[in-house]
Amino acid sequence: MDYIPWIRSKVGHEKIILVVALVILYDEEGKILLQKRAKDEEVWSLPGGIMELGESAAETAVREAKEETGLDIEVTSLFGVYTKYSHQYGNGDNVQPIAIVFNSRVIGGELEIDGQETHDLCYFKPEEAPKLFTAQNDDILADICQQRTGNYR
Repeated sequence: MDYIPWIRSKVGHEKIILVVALVILYDEEGKILLQKRAKDEEVWSLPGGIMELGESAAETAVREAKEETGLDIEVTSLFGVYTKYSHQYGNGDNVQPIAIVFNSRVIGGELEIDGQETHDLCYFKPEEAPKLFTAQNDDILADICQQRTGNYR
């Protein structure tokens, strides 16, 4: 069962809680990997995506990183949990996204742009990153820039 279409068939565009796992991946120069998202108005975000039923947040992070970047990753630690946000997608769907953010490292694979979920992948110095997808992502980036860990909002 594809959870999001199923729940949307029940509630329409009403606000739902949406759990996502995001990953922070650094290159050797300390830049972070950002993904230009194809489905969300072609804006930048940390790689990651929606948790599926039966999956842990760490499993979601590993799966979504592979799907969106082509990279095999290992979750190394919890960076933070970001909960008090609202977002409306272009199609009218309303969500309260719960983002569980992990520090991660690349253990294999190659950067790959699929053109479906991802239009571009690029490493940025955190303080020079472009405007991100949501205020939630902006807060995560601010915590990265200030090298804060164990974050919760």
